[in-house]
Amino acid sequence: MYLKRYTIGALLLMLFVGWYVSQFLGYSQTESISFFGISLPALPIAFLVLIPVFVLYILSVAHMLYYSVKSFFNQRNFQKDYEKLLDAIVDALLMKDEKHHFKTPRYELLGKVMDSTSMMPKIEGLETGNEKIDAVLEILSRLKEGKVVDLKKFHLDADNPLVLQNQKNRMTSLDVSHEEVLSKSDKYPRDVLEKAFMNFAADAPLYAIEKYQEFMSKDALFIILARVNSEEQTLEVSNDSLLGLMRQIELSRSDYVSISKELSIHMLPEQRIKLFELLADKNEEAQEAYFYTLFDLEMIDKAKECLESIGSNDAMKFRAYLALKECGHNFNINLFV
Repeated sequence: MYLKRYTIGALLLMLFVGWYVSQFLGYSQTESISFFGISLPALPIAFLVLIPVFVLYILSVAHMLYYSVKSFFNQRNFQKDYEKLLDAIVDALLMKDEKHHFKTPRYELLGKVMDSTSMMPKIEGLETGNEKIDAVLEILSRLKEGKVVDLKKFHLDADNPLVLQNQKNRMTSLDVSHEEVLSKSDKYPRDVLEKAFMNFAADAPLYAIEKYQEFMSKDALFIILARVNSEEQTLEVSNDSLLGLMRQIELSRSDYVSISKELSIHMLPEQRIKLFELLADKNEEAQEAYFYTLFDLEMIDKAKECLESIGSNDAMKFRAYLALKECGHNFNINLFV
C-alpha cells in the first residue's frame, strides 16, 4: 500500500471515529487521565478515543517504512548480484579464472557454478540483448573464423586459450612474420612456435633455420629434407648440419627410414650413405635406415658386409631380402620396411 493513500485512508478513518463518538457522547463530554501520577488536562472523549488510533497509525507507518527500506536494500543487492552474474558469464566466456562474491543466496549458488565453468556458445551469431555479453560473443565468433581481435581490454593471462588462438590467427593471417614470432619466443606457446618454424623452414636459408632449430618438429624436418638439392627453394646442407637438425627431435626407426626415402630423391648417393653411416654409428635406431639405404642404392656387398658384423638374429628382414636377392629374386626393398 502506498504511504500517501494509507495516510489519507487513516485520516478519514480517524475523522469518522471522532465524529461517531461525538454523536453519542456529545462534544462537551470531557475526561482527565493520568500517567504515572501526572494528571493531564481534561480533554474531549472523542479526542481521547482518537489517540490510540493515531498511535496505531504512527506504528503502522513506521512498520511499513522499516520493511520498505529493507526491501529497497534487498532489491539493491539483487540488482548488484545480477550485474555480478553478468560479469561471471563474461569471464566464463573469456575463460578467465575469476572469483565473484554474491550477497544473495540464489545468486551465490549460480555464481559458484559460473566460477567453475567455461562456456562456448553452440549457436553462431547468438545475441542475448546484453551489450557486454554480445560483445564477447562477437569476439569469440571472430576468433573461431580465424580473425585477429583486440583482447587487451579484457586483461587476459598470456596462457589464456583465447590469447593463444589469437596469436595463431595473427601468425596465419601474416599480421606478423614467422621470423618475428620465432624471435619473440617468450611471448608464444610451443605449438605456435613449431608452426611458425615449419612455415619459416619452407623458404628460409640454412643459417636462419639453424638459428631457430630449437623449435624443430618432424613436419619441419621433412620440409627441410625435401628442399635438399631440389629444383625449387633448393638447400645445400652438409651432413654435419643435417645431424644437428635431427638431434633437435626424437626420431624412431621408421622415422629414419622415412628420412632416407625423402633424401633418395635429390641427395647424392655418396652423401646419403655417409650420412646414415654416421647416424648408425651414433644411434642404434638408425641402423635399419642404414641397411635400407645400402640396399636401395644396390650396395649389396657393402650391405652384406655390415650384416655380417652384427648379431645373426638382428635385421632379419634385411637378411631375408639379401637371401632372396642372392637367389635371383628381385623385390622392391620398400616391401621389407
